[in-house]
Amino acid sequence: MADLPVITVTALCLLDDRGRLLLVRKRGTTLFMQPGGKPEPDETPAETGVRELAEELGLAARVQDLTLLGTWEGPAANESHTHLVATVFLCPLTGEPHPAAEIEEVDWLDLGDATARRDLAPLLTDFVVPALLTMREAREGRA
Repeated sequence: MADLPVITVTALCLLDDRGRLLLVRKRGTTLFMQPGGKPEPDETPAETGVRELAEELGLAARVQDLTLLGTWEGPAANESHTHLVATVFLCPLTGEPHPAAEIEEVDWLDLGDATARRDLAPLLTDFVVPALLTMREAREGRA
């Protein structure tokens, strides 16, 4: 891992009223992931998330509305032999997402169905979905 290139990203978790997670697939790729992306110079992770959400899906959010879910490291989904460092936030869903910029497709994931799908980025399956399921169970008093 020490000799692999590293990319740093922000990813956002937006849940609809049914508890489904918003996913995006970038043009020319096969794996779904959360919206987000790489920071611009001098941008905080939260500022990156707000900017990317507007660029990719036409959705508005404010930095103060984001809640840190966690920071995780692992393999990058669409860049082979690359290590990913991702800061992941919960973000309120403020409207209907519309694919823009490099986003080819949007989808909704029922968190309970994540293990059955083979088209999800490693960050999602290894870290984000388990964290969201744990959060949901705690909220429902089952943890």
